[in-house]
Amino acid sequence: MSVLIDQPIWPAHDTVWAHIVSDTSLEELHKFAASAGIPRRGFDLDHYDVPARLWQELVDRGAEPVGVREFVTRLQASGLRVPQRDRSDRH
Repeated sequence: MSVLIDQPIWPAHDTVWAHIVSDTSLEELHKFAASAGIPRRGFDLDHYDVPARLWQELVDRGAEPVGVREFVTRLQASGLRVPQRDRSDRH
């Protein structure tokens, strides 16, 4: 499985958040998220936002913990990364 998870260091909504991505396909990412009970509304173009309280469970389910630099590098290499400039149209 090639679902990656970064560290829960991103503050918002009274908690900290991590992200999960696939370095293979969005289909793999959506399947992993659905199997873990993560709602589709948590998906943001190329990743899911996940609260810190789920981090260990997701690792136990097979998500590979990586540092932020490796997380971004592998997502970019997959061709699935959506650049920040392309996100601004959504909000």
